[in-house]
Amino acid sequence: MKQNRFACLTGFFLLAISIVQAQPQQKLVIEQATVFLSGAELISTAKLNLNKGENEILFTNVAGDVNSQSLSVSATNGVVVASATFQNNYLATEALSPKAQQIKDSIELMTEYKQLIHNKIVVIDEQLAVLRENRKVGGAQTGLSVAELTKMLDLINTRMENYLNQKNKHETVVKKTDERITKLNKQLEEEQKKDYQPGGQLLVKFYAKEATSTSIAVNYIVPHAGWSPTYDIWADDASGPVKLYYKANIYQNSGVKWDNVRLSLSTGNPNEGVQAPVMSPWYLTFYSPQVYDYKNINNDQSRASRAYSANRYKSAESPSVASGGANMEQSSINEYVTIDNSGVNTTFDIELPYTIPSDSKQHLVAIKRFELPATYRYYSVPKLDKDVFLQAKITNWEDLNLLPGTTNIFYEGTYVGQGAIDPRNVKDTMVVSLGRDKKIVVKRVRNTKLRSVKYIGTNVRETFAYTITLRNARKEIINLTIQDQQPISNDNSIVIEEKDLGNSEYNETTGLMNWTVTLNPNESKELNFGYTVKYPKGKTVTGL
Repeated sequence: MKQNRFACLTGFFLLAISIVQAQPQQKLVIEQATVFLSGAELISTAKLNLNKGENEILFTNVAGDVNSQSLSVSATNGVVVASATFQNNYLATEALSPKAQQIKDSIELMTEYKQLIHNKIVVIDEQLAVLRENRKVGGAQTGLSVAELTKMLDLINTRMENYLNQKNKHETVVKKTDERITKLNKQLEEEQKKDYQPGGQLLVKFYAKEATSTSIAVNYIVPHAGWSPTYDIWADDASGPVKLYYKANIYQNSGVKWDNVRLSLSTGNPNEGVQAPVMSPWYLTFYSPQVYDYKNINNDQSRASRAYSANRYKSAESPSVASGGANMEQSSINEYVTIDNSGVNTTFDIELPYTIPSDSKQHLVAIKRFELPATYRYYSVPKLDKDVFLQAKITNWEDLNLLPGTTNIFYEGTYVGQGAIDPRNVKDTMVVSLGRDKKIVVKRVRNTKLRSVKYIGTNVRETFAYTITLRNARKEIINLTIQDQQPISNDNSIVIEEKDLGNSEYNETTGLMNWTVTLNPNESKELNFGYTVKYPKGKTVTGL
């Protein structure tokens, strides 16, 4: 009975395999990827030969976790797409990320190596056993002379020592291999916990009036992808234009490799939705304080606690809804990128093919190169930072379709650090810092000789004075912009008097003082300013 049952199960299993194998399969070729700030649209193609009537094709090389509502399948030569359904690739349920697969391969190789060493230890143990038996036989022989017996024992001991030394070395290798395998298994366990997305499949039914060939186009959106802008800013000196290299960090974990595809980078985000908000009437009412029944408050709290627990239970039960195509100079990238501003969002179409693996890592892609007019200034805020910064003031940047992103700054051919660009907070001129210039020295000190505290009636008058010393150690004339500030009072009882602005440009609203100073080589200058604060006795003013 058991044999018949086993035979039936085996037959059913083989029948299922034959059905799966009999279903025609076709690999989709990913031609293009439009990458949004969050998400990406993949465009795949295939060519088919269809029979007359209904044809069911299982497409592979399909991303996993696809937005099924975004699916679009089209066919040529009058072929009708009857239905299309994404499904899991059950043969890929044990799929590993590239890094996890690499770790697993290393474990398997080291396990095989360990087995080879273990086999050598077994052979040595057998050789040692033979030597021990021969030593017993030699010792039991009475017909051997002393010289012959000594020679045999020396030979046995020499070989035994050699074998024991080999065994110790092999056992040490096995121990280290076991330690390495243990570490790799822990690393593999951690890697498997990461969000790796295996690929899927697409089952499509076609209807053809006659046997024909057709070209298929499949479009869909995947969530596990996106790009973020980054910029390289180069200034050769403090007189020429600034070179801005617009780049993109692209990542994807769609479950399929984007192999040699055309890339389009869009500033759009399909996850934001397209429905505009609608405002409802805004009604004002008088506030009526709630009157509590303290006798029943315990019962109310108990009911509220039970309702809260029930809602939490319901919530817990509810389901939850690069490698580049060619090596090239960055100066020629403009020939391969087209910018499209005709729609709501900006799209950068890159003609060069790129390969982006499904590994969630950032892959850098060059977009555009711009050369922008700039003026330069040295700038310092000694109250906040003792150093002087060289800044480039860039104009004509408004049409570059820049997004907020990080910048890598290069000056005179040397990397000087990172910065940031946020075009949303820039008006006419974009100011980019090119680094600190240690050859210009700025020092800000409080002048203790001019500081005083006087008590007049019910008030205190406290006077502060500061000196900013400037020195140019460069070999050329520079223009240095210095910024400091006067305090501002938001309290009528705190009054700022006797402001010494030191010939600065002063803004009454913000309290900011600005100086633009010309310094000759090795020249030093001083800037002086101060103020007096009047406030009531017995009070402490914060911020002084």
